[in-house]
Amino acid sequence: MRVYYGWVIVAYGIVATCIGVGTVTALSVFLQPVAASLDASRAGISSVSTLAFLTMGVAGFGWGAIADRFGTRCVMLAGGVLLGLGLLASSYAQSLAELQLLFGVVVGAASGSAFAPLIALTSTWFTHRRGLAVALVSMGLGIGTMTIGPLATLVIELYDWRAAFTVLAGLAFLIVVPGAFLLRPAPPETTSTSDAMASEVDMTFADALTTPQFAAISLTFLFCCLAHSGPILHMVSFAGLCGASALAATGMLSTAGAGGLAGRIVMGLLADRYGARHVLVAGLLLQAITISLYAVTRDLAWLYALSACFGFAYGGVMPLYAVLIREYFGARIMGTAFGAVTMISSVGMALGPLAGGWFYDQYTSYIGMYLGAGVVGLGAVLIASVFRPPATAAPVPASGALGG
Repeated sequence: MRVYYGWVIVAYGIVATCIGVGTVTALSVFLQPVAASLDASRAGISSVSTLAFLTMGVAGFGWGAIADRFGTRCVMLAGGVLLGLGLLASSYAQSLAELQLLFGVVVGAASGSAFAPLIALTSTWFTHRRGLAVALVSMGLGIGTMTIGPLATLVIELYDWRAAFTVLAGLAFLIVVPGAFLLRPAPPETTSTSDAMASEVDMTFADALTTPQFAAISLTFLFCCLAHSGPILHMVSFAGLCGASALAATGMLSTAGAGGLAGRIVMGLLADRYGARHVLVAGLLLQAITISLYAVTRDLAWLYALSACFGFAYGGVMPLYAVLIREYFGARIMGTAFGAVTMISSVGMALGPLAGGWFYDQYTSYIGMYLGAGVVGLGAVLIASVFRPPATAAPVPASGALGG
């Protein structure tokens, strides 16, 4: 039986997102060893993550626009090379300022090539199973949390954090770059059918920017990322404060990643059946509740269970923003529009870890971070609950076809 080529795009998207974005999210396992080596505070090292997410967001907008014009293959070739060089250079950093530049800016910019352009390309290959396909590519984020973090932890314990950065650079050069040659644009018949199924939405980016839907999706994504980014980055450190060993604490991060894998598949299937907006509201509510519960949970077993639920929630909602962008604004500007929304959300991804580091440095506790993040998460629920779907949108009918 011939395999629909769209699934090849999905497979590469999973791997490239795992390595590209997973490298940035795995920075949490570097917090303690890098802080000790460079004589920096946790807030200082957290600022590296802040820069990386900000740069990733801004660069994602640029990468998406380039992909719309020149294709995703050239974006991933350039981004993969830049990622490898940035990680390799980061392994030689001798000060916090150097790490902020090499990892926070260079690696952050390179990681931006892996998410928005690949999600946009995937959405053009699928019609009936778009929610599932996009969710599967987004699984790379969860797989990255499950694999890149533990891999880096193992190398750090055997050697040091510099060796870990070198290993991650090797993954970029040996997997992301060669695999980019598998990418190709969707055939014209797939795109035209998809446009018809999406109620003939065909906006320019300037038109999309003026709609209330664009503002609502952007603000929801911003509040969502602001809520979960701090708890993700500081999860390993928080687990250590609760008495967990280094491997057990990293295991909690992996558990959240595993929950995210399940969340992406389940919510992707539900979005195809019930609509992305309704599923998004439910997922955001679950995220806000689980974040708040961290403030009152200390038992390791319960923390593992809570992390699984938290991962299910934040992992499940992430691909839904791309589905909404595709439904609301069409395929022609998908890379640019989703890149712009991702850029706005990156402000939340940047500020959350910084706030968590500040709370810890001030109070030697993460309780304030979790309570504040829970309130912000409820704000995302409120925004997603009140914004209206586009008047022209028609639901995409479910199908059991194995193709696009």
